[in-house]
Amino acid sequence: MSAAPGQQRLTVIPLVLADACAVVDRYHRHHRRPQGHRFSLGVLGEDGALHGAAIIGRPVARALDTGWQVEVTRVATDGTPNACSALYGAAARVATAAGFQRVLTYTQDGESGASLRGAGWTQVAVLRPRTGWDTPSRHRADRGTDGVARILWERACRNAPALPPLHALRDEIRDVMRCLECPNPISVPTGPGRPSRYCSPACRQRSYRSRQRAARDGTAA
Repeated sequence: MSAAPGQQRLTVIPLVLADACAVVDRYHRHHRRPQGHRFSLGVLGEDGALHGAAIIGRPVARALDTGWQVEVTRVATDGTPNACSALYGAAARVATAAGFQRVLTYTQDGESGASLRGAGWTQVAVLRPRTGWDTPSRHRADRGTDGVARILWERACRNAPALPPLHALRDEIRDVMRCLECPNPISVPTGPGRPSRYCSPACRQRSYRSRQRAARDGTAA
């Protein structure tokens, strides 16, 4: 990457996940390291030091995880000028070369997105704050980013299919919280303990009787 006068030249290199996560642990302001990746990239300066890393993985939102899209899940740098733009631009180029049709990422409300604009990304939408990622099927603690609005960005190929409706992104967690006996939604309890899988005692009883009947029919056969 060419450098402006007074700035050092940057070189993007591939990284293994462990090395990229070490950069995230050191520099990222509000996120911890992710669990996995598709690929990771680092940015070297002329001094030979690693000044930042980007981790690219599967989209976090299930509605976006089509197999043809990836998401920049983490970018962390030590503040070196143009390091973020270099990583975002390289992430899009590598993903496109690998056959992915769209690359996605998010910024928090209040962040300028200048690095993304400089790398040719486009702002897609502003998503309202989430109340949390905790669900009955998978409990997750607040990571310090709940209740913060997010901006969705993309770099897409010409033939990339349209994104799903925004309500699919906003309401997908609520779609999980449904009664096992009927399609009624289940409110998420705020206190400790295992959440109910049924919307009412009647549904719980009907489900129990159905299992009993199935067991008897199986035994009789």
